Amino acid sequence: MLNNIGPMGLLLIAVVVLVLFGRGKISSLMGEVGKGITSFKKGISEGTKELEEDVADAAKDVTPETDKDKA
Repeated sequence: MLNNIGPMGLLLIAVVVLVLFGRGKISSLMGEVGKGITSFKKGISEGTKELEEDVADAAKDVTPETDKDKA
């Protein structure tokens, strides 16, 4: 269904959306989309950092002090 939309069709859709919603409304909507993307990236980086910390904690040597001399 969407395979038949060419560049002129996309331009027409963009003009209709601009006329219906106005420049201010579209601008604020794009600002909100940008904030959402930034928040998503921040959440991903925090999750990755937390995962790396968990892996580092799990990799610590937990051998009791008395057993280290036997090795």
